[in-house]
Amino acid sequence: MKDYRVAMDEILWQEIEEDEVSGQKGAKGVSALVICKGKELYYNAFGDADTERGIPMSRDIIIRLYSMTKPITAAAVMLLAERGKLDLWDPVSRYLPCFRGQKVWVEGRGEVSAERENTLYDLLNMTSGITYPDENTEPGRRMKELVDGYVARREKGERVDTQKYVRGIASVPLCFQPGDRWMYGFSADVLGGVIEAISGMTFGEFLKKEFFEPLEMPDTGFFVPKEKLGRLAQHYDRTEAGIFIPHRGSHLGEYCGEDVAFESGGAGLVSTLDDYSHFALMMVGKGIYKDRRIMGRKTVEFMTQNRLTEKQRITLNWESTKGYGYGCLMRILTDQGLAATNASIGEYGWDGWTGNYVTMDPKEELVLLYFIQRCGAGGAMATLRRFRMIAYGAI
Repeated sequence: MKDYRVAMDEILWQEIEEDEVSGQKGAKGVSALVICKGKELYYNAFGDADTERGIPMSRDIIIRLYSMTKPITAAAVMLLAERGKLDLWDPVSRYLPCFRGQKVWVEGRGEVSAERENTLYDLLNMTSGITYPDENTEPGRRMKELVDGYVARREKGERVDTQKYVRGIASVPLCFQPGDRWMYGFSADVLGGVIEAISGMTFGEFLKKEFFEPLEMPDTGFFVPKEKLGRLAQHYDRTEAGIFIPHRGSHLGEYCGEDVAFESGGAGLVSTLDDYSHFALMMVGKGIYKDRRIMGRKTVEFMTQNRLTEKQRITLNWESTKGYGYGCLMRILTDQGLAATNASIGEYGWDGWTGNYVTMDPKEELVLLYFIQRCGAGGAMATLRRFRMIAYGAI
């Protein structure tokens, strides 16, 4: 039987070599790390982190996490909850008054009053009705105009911080009544603002104190210092012709320069394979990392269960979420057959816009990290699903 490491190498290499059928490649570079019961089962990297600068993909390459920021944001909220600093049913307006009296957009009627206020619980489960920029809805178009304006102001040198973003987000009408259904949006970024209001720190300062320092994550944060820029991966757009070009945009306001002001709880963090693995190991360890308790066991258990009703779950309909529920800004596996996976029921994690992906499996004490940097790759690639199947077959 072929060694599982060889099979994994082949899967990763397929991401960067030209496909015989499509004539396209999946990524410029790729890396992956698998840890089970504290033992490293696999690591390798192929291709480039930055072709233009001649930087190969490697273990210490710093990448933009994009939405893999979200599980860390959820952990920060739940840490405050277990300390009694907040209640999950608190209205968001208790901490951010700009969310009081929100409106809901109804086609044909315009703005109507929300039937109830959004709660922290709504934000954690993406059932708030807060949208991302989206040309297909009126709130989405308004959100795009808002974010584009904030990005332009930042590029001119203005300091547009997290609280300014939050106030802008609050001014855009919701896509539906709070709690009506699941929809991806700026909920995690609002939670970052809540954490600032409660802690009296910037979101980045709070995460550094409570997570990054005790978890030994020195390369994780909302900006990349000048002395580390040589390790920052470039992320790429792939043209219709299959050519990779460096991405220069900021579609959600994300930015990782040293002068960063908006610390995006939904998409702003940068990290490395090893750094993020420390957070993931703490999670599968039920709150413990290297014999040090970071979070309570029952808190982590609460975070890793499906929290959507059957009605809300109807709109959790992406290819990458088949067979999954959702809670605390993460997918949670509920049906192996629908997901076509040999992962354990209760496996959880999330992915990022550029193809980054994390699996955390408490039953097997398994952590799987998969990093590429291709814009719009998401977490639904067939190569990724095959790679994860091999990993589970090896344990």
